[in-house]
Amino acid sequence: MGVYASRYARALAEVVLAEALNPEQVEQQLQDFGELLAGSAELQEMFANPSVMLEAKLKVVDALAQRLQMLHSLRNFIAVLLQNDRIAAYPEIFAEYRREMDARRNIGEAEIVSTRELDSEERAALEARAAGLTGKNIRAVYRQDPSLLGGVVLRIGTILYDGSVRGHLEKLRQQLVES
Repeated sequence: MGVYASRYARALAEVVLAEALNPEQVEQQLQDFGELLAGSAELQEMFANPSVMLEAKLKVVDALAQRLQMLHSLRNFIAVLLQNDRIAAYPEIFAEYRREMDARRNIGEAEIVSTRELDSEERAALEARAAGLTGKNIRAVYRQDPSLLGGVVLRIGTILYDGSVRGHLEKLRQQLVES
């Protein structure tokens, strides 16, 4: 599935950029549709059922698009997925689309784990630090983990920056064991 998921994702990204659509609005509408699709076994079955005519499926898509106030381009994209029997891969296509748009817009994702809730100044400082490390704009996801004892852990892709007290204690323990 991966090969065609990235093709559909790139095609959608081209449409979004060519039509100067708001990327955040597009992503939200795609996510809303994906949640609706994932939450309805009946909808999945109807879309997957080859005995249901494409016209009937498109009428359902039109009703959903109206209910979700979906952009016409996104409605058409979903129609193409249905026409090509790719709707089952919607979650993968959506994930690929997000990666594609992030790459085109120079956005990196960072996970920031702290022992407590961070205030807006602390968040801004950490996001600026992450942006400096990556050279990208950062979309941060925050989590709390009291077991860190203090400090923060920053994960950008596969790279982990451990500034936690627990991490420092572990490094110290390793140094003592080695000596």
